Amino acid sequence: MLNFTDVTEFVLLGLTSQKELQVLLFVIFLLVYVVTMVGNIGMMILIKISPQLSSPMYFFLSHLSFIDVWFSSNVTPKMLENLLSKTKTISYAGCLIQCFFFIALVHVEIFILSVMAFDRYMAIGKPLLYGSKMSRVVCIRLISFPYIYGFLTSLAATLWTYGLYFCGKTEINHFYCADPPLIKMACAGTFVKEYTMLFLAGINFTYSLIVVIISYLFILIAILRMRSAEGRRKAFSTCGSHLTAVGIFYGTLIFMYLRRPTEESVEQGKMVAVFYTTVIPMLNPMIYSLRNKDVKEAMDKVISRKFLTK
Repeated sequence: MLNFTDVTEFVLLGLTSQKELQVLLFVIFLLVYVVTMVGNIGMMILIKISPQLSSPMYFFLSHLSFIDVWFSSNVTPKMLENLLSKTKTISYAGCLIQCFFFIALVHVEIFILSVMAFDRYMAIGKPLLYGSKMSRVVCIRLISFPYIYGFLTSLAATLWTYGLYFCGKTEINHFYCADPPLIKMACAGTFVKEYTMLFLAGINFTYSLIVVIISYLFILIAILRMRSAEGRRKAFSTCGSHLTAVGIFYGTLIFMYLRRPTEESVEQGKMVAVFYTTVIPMLNPMIYSLRNKDVKEAMDKVISRKFLTK
C-alpha cells in the first residue's frame, strides 16, 4: 500500500484521449485563458485609475478579478501543457499545491460574493449611512475575512488529502488535481476526506449563500419601497450583474462538490469543472462591464483619453 507521500507523480487523464480534439481544445482554452487574463487584469487597472470607480463595490470587484486571475492560472496552464504532452503528468508536490490553491480560491471567491451582496444591501437599503458604515477600514476588514478563512480551510482540507492511500494507482480521471477523482481513485483513508469535503462544502456554501439570500431579500424590500422608477431601475441594474455571477458560480460548485464521488459524478464533474475553472473567470469581467453603466462610462473615458492624447 502506497501512502500519498510515496507517490512521485500522477497522470492526468484530461478531457479526452483523441489527439485531434486535444489540439482543438488547446486552441480554445488558450484563447479563453488570454481573454480571462486581459479582462480581469484590465478590470483591476480600470478600477485603480478611474476616480468614479472608487466606491466599496468596485474595491470588492477588483478583488474578485484578482481571485479569478489566480483561479484560472492555477488550473489552465497545466491543462494546456498536458493537452500537447504525451506524458500528461503532474508531480506529487504539484498536485498538492494545486489542490491547496484551488480549495483556498474557491472559498475566497464565494465569501467575496457574499461580501459584495452585503455591500449592495448597505448601498441600497441604507444609503444615508453607506459612506460612514462602509469606510475604507471596514472594507479592508470585510475583504480580509475571505482570504484568511479560505486559506486556513484549504490548509486543513489539503492535510486530509495527504492521508489518502492509492495502492499503486496514479491515474486521475480529471484535468487537474480535484478532490472527487482523488477520493474515487484512493483505496484507503477516504472516509474522513470524503465526509469532511462534503461537510466543509455544505457548511461554507450554505452559510455564504444564506448571506447572499438574506441581503437580497432586504434589497428587494428596499427597492419596493422606492418611489422613483429611475432609482428602482438603477438598483436592479447594479444587483443584476452580481446575481448573475452568484447564480453561475454557486450552481456549478454545488453540482460538483455536494455529491458523493462516483464514476458517473466524476465524469460529469469534469465537464462542469471546465465551466467554473475557465469560463466563469472569463465571464465575470464581461458581466460586470456590459451590465454596469459606471464601468462602461469609465472605460469610454479611458479609451477617449488614450485616443485624444495620441
